[in-house]
Amino acid sequence: MDKIKIGVITTSDRASKGIYEDISGVAIMDTMKEYLLNECEYEYRCIPDEQAIIENTLIELCRDKNCDLVVTTGGTGPAPRDVTTEATENVCQKLLPGFGELMRSVSLQYVPTAILSRQTAGICDGSLIINLPGKPKSIRECLDAVFPAVPYCIDLIGGAFMEADEKVIKVFRPKQK
Repeated sequence: MDKIKIGVITTSDRASKGIYEDISGVAIMDTMKEYLLNECEYEYRCIPDEQAIIENTLIELCRDKNCDLVVTTGGTGPAPRDVTTEATENVCQKLLPGFGELMRSVSLQYVPTAILSRQTAGICDGSLIINLPGKPKSIRECLDAVFPAVPYCIDLIGGAFMEADEKVIKVFRPKQK
């Protein structure tokens, strides 16, 4: 079974300064551990809401660390310091807007402010990047919605073969002829 390399980036001025604990990045890693049967190696970063730092961190994890998947949390709202979306769009060779569309649709079932979210996804140097919201509950709701398509996307871009625990989450891959 392939080993999966996952980058996890929390963008938060306060968490990066140690003012409070980053529970969102931990929530992403805990969810991946539940979903995946593969051995996973995590590249974790907690960084400030600075676009250049976010872009450089995304490039490092995608190009230099060769992560199959990079998941961000935070910085996707309308506030002036929310620049994760712009950083993601700047480093990606291809955008996958369906991820953001589905995550907003699912989140709207819980909170009307989901329309303020600017989450997106894209491909950067052979890695799939997914922007998630900042709250652990929202992270899980969004990952539950989009993750069924993630392993096949990773297949299509040449990443490691992800095997999910079907008792936790069902993934979709087209049948081979």
